[in-house]
Amino acid sequence: MMDALSVVSQLRDLASEPQNREVIVQDQGCLPGLVLFLDHQNPDVLLATLQTLRYLAELPPNISTMKNELGMMVSLENLTGREGLSIDITALAKEVFDILSAPANPVPRTPERERRKKSQFFINSTNKKAKSVTLHIQGLDSTDQRGLCEQALLKVRGVISFTFQMASKRCTVRIRSDLPTESLASAIAATKVLSAQQVVKNEAGEEVFIPLNPCGGEVQQNSALPDYLPEEEESPEREVDRAVSRTTAKEDSNGSWLNAAAGFLTKTFYW
Repeated sequence: MMDALSVVSQLRDLASEPQNREVIVQDQGCLPGLVLFLDHQNPDVLLATLQTLRYLAELPPNISTMKNELGMMVSLENLTGREGLSIDITALAKEVFDILSAPANPVPRTPERERRKKSQFFINSTNKKAKSVTLHIQGLDSTDQRGLCEQALLKVRGVISFTFQMASKRCTVRIRSDLPTESLASAIAATKVLSAQQVVKNEAGEEVFIPLNPCGGEVQQNSALPDYLPEEEESPEREVDRAVSRTTAKEDSNGSWLNAAAGFLTKTFYW
């Protein structure tokens, strides 16, 4: 049975696939529903919604549609000043707001920067056996340090995607379930200027930092830094309802789920 968090979480996973972003924004129900979720009281729903919008804004043609969606900019601006929210939520809300508010014709990027930007967020998200890890990165103070961290993470075999929250010096990394978190710490420590701690919640719901000891063994690296990691042996077609999409046939795998999600989002207008 669908609920707000499950819907927006699966929509976020779909949005992490570059080929799905145009379809999601053009859908008549998804974008208005995401705007609605920006007023949700559950912080987990808020964070997942903002992450979804951040992914969608990676496609330049989407920006104008998103900016002009009724309530979008007002809701994002309200989040930046809303009391009681974590710094991750307010910082990400400001980041999305700034992206949508930016001039329509940004300075063209070189092909090299375009490739780097693509790799920054999405190496691959078709891997079903994945987990998310939030890292607090000491030394993440500028774009130069961010670039070092990006390159370090891109070299680790098993990293699927990652996003940064610079204001809180954090990085949320999706990795294969069999990749030790310490491997991330080792890769980051290899920069000589950065170090990582894992962010988790204790029994009281408070965030705490867990020290990560760099693993002694050699970290497996991607030799050519491909855009996409190898597919899993199991076919993603078996679990389409978990928002796992096929790169070569997005309409087959995503169409029915998007319709169901849009229906749910439409109904939530009257909660």
